[in-house]
Amino acid sequence: MKLAISGKGGVGKTTIAAALVKSFAETHQTVYAIDADPDACLAAAVGIPGDEAANIKPVVEMRDKIRAVSGGGAFYVLNPKLDDSIDDYCHARGNIRFMRMGDVKKGGSECYCRENTFLSALLSSLLLDKDEVVVMDMGAGIEHLSRGTARGVDLMLVVVEPSRNSINTARNVMSMAQDLGINNIKIIANKIRSDKEKEFIEKSFQPGEVLGFLAFNNTIWESGMEPDSNAAGGELLVGMREVREKILREVGGQ
Repeated sequence: MKLAISGKGGVGKTTIAAALVKSFAETHQTVYAIDADPDACLAAAVGIPGDEAANIKPVVEMRDKIRAVSGGGAFYVLNPKLDDSIDDYCHARGNIRFMRMGDVKKGGSECYCRENTFLSALLSSLLLDKDEVVVMDMGAGIEHLSRGTARGVDLMLVVVEPSRNSINTARNVMSMAQDLGINNIKIIANKIRSDKEKEFIEKSFQPGEVLGFLAFNNTIWESGMEPDSNAAGGELLVGMREVREKILREVGGQ
């Protein structure tokens, strides 16, 4: 089962993605946690200590492995064949396999064409060939969809908070996802503090589009000030188990 998590920056997208990873790790043999957000904070959210996370090299920087499968010199293979050793690119923590896709590109740096070709093939392998659970934390907003990295997912979850900007971003994401052929799209409403806010979310989407509501949690809010924040546990994890079961029903009981 392959899930992509999207949404406007600041809505709690990464925290929700991490909680889903942990929840599925309770019931599935292997869960791939894919950080496709250049801000790269999913590692801490799934419980990887800061010193370990700092040493996890992004896939786009694994040049030797990239060149081994995509070719060397001025020419490179557009559709490199990857073997079954996907775990070679992952950081293992229990039954969670964490993969950091890349960083924000620095000004004046060389072209990432070769790395991006390899990265696309790697994502295709994960999103199309693996039977395990894949949870991919996408970059904030909708830019990632233009690269097609969300193709092949079983379900796209768009995280929103009770604000007009968040709703507008969600609608844009849903529209572009549908243009790419992703028809199974659901909303997770986060940071809900009142019935009025819940009603606002419900009225903003069609019946059945909202998969679940998660209450505002002050502990999670305050944990954002900690260097090794691991907010995707506790009360949030309890609530996410219910969302997990809804997801399993949504994608056909996988």
